[in-house]
Amino acid sequence: MLKRRSAFERLISLLQGASWAFVIIGATTFFITLYPFGFFIALIGAFIGSLGGLFFVVMFEIASLQINKFEELKKHTILLEEMVRVSKKDEKISDN
Repeated sequence: MLKRRSAFERLISLLQGASWAFVIIGATTFFITLYPFGFFIALIGAFIGSLGGLFFVVMFEIASLQINKFEELKKHTILLEEMVRVSKKDEKISDN
């Protein structure tokens, strides 16, 4: 079943995709720029070039996880409130 996502969740997903594009662009640009100085230097440069985008990927992933956690907490709260309501109806709780 497809979950209906809010505009904020879609925006975070879009920004996460854009961050991955910055990772690829930064790594490629640094690699091509530094390749004349040697392959190893170019690899280090590609890693350094990708760090900015990777930072934003992590930030948007954390935001997405927090939204999912909040949604789950709302579901758990509803279930717990229902359990309390049912337990108040049944004053006796059996050990079984």
